[in-house]
Amino acid sequence: MKTFEGKVIIITGGSAGIGKAAALQFAAMGARVLITGRRVERLDKVSATHPNIKALVADTSKPEDASLAIRKAFQLWGRIDVLVNNAGAGAIMALAQADAERVKEIFAVNVVGPTILAKEALPYLTETKGAIINISSTFGSKAGAMLSHYGASKAALEYMTRAWALELAPMGIRVNAIAVGPTETEALTEMMGLSKEDAEAVKEQEMHQIPLRRRGMPDEIAYWITSLAAPEATWVTGQILGVDGGLTVA
Repeated sequence: MKTFEGKVIIITGGSAGIGKAAALQFAAMGARVLITGRRVERLDKVSATHPNIKALVADTSKPEDASLAIRKAFQLWGRIDVLVNNAGAGAIMALAQADAERVKEIFAVNVVGPTILAKEALPYLTETKGAIINISSTFGSKAGAMLSHYGASKAALEYMTRAWALELAPMGIRVNAIAVGPTETEALTEMMGLSKEDAEAVKEQEMHQIPLRRRGMPDEIAYWITSLAAPEATWVTGQILGVDGGLTVA
């Protein structure tokens, strides 16, 4: 299926996990995809898997990199149809150990980064009547001990999703979010900073909490990213879609 033939997609944090899975699915459906991230080796590895995928080293926490990513996509293909704000930061951090710099970093990636990227993409998305898809978390609405700052940043992202949907609707731009539950990526060790042993313990605990009794797979999340971006979803905006095995309602 060439659902996205001629369309241009930008995915932040596209070198692994959900971002990588989404890039591959979009490319398989005909899209031109620009993935961004901080690790050139990982980016190059993903871009080498499909001729429709190009990579750019860019840090979502740095506002100056936002315009770089937007310009690069336009220079490559002359349009932008979808922005996927997938890059994320987080920490398992008790209030008693809260660190101001770590909190700033979480909000820089999860709130400020998507804001500046969306702002820079606006002229191009207006031209194509495009879409913004923000990747949130179950913990943007479900409280979790020692996840206060991560969850608060995702709650902010979800509020921005709804507010942008109202603000950008007159331009024909749709804005939605996916609230992702525990997924089989490297997030626990690489983003949250846990040891492998602690990460496995968390996974075991999560599987008992999730009604479907398993963690999600990146392709399962990517399916909904491409679905919200598809032409068939052009009457959907301002929504937060929970894809978490039922964890929200547990």
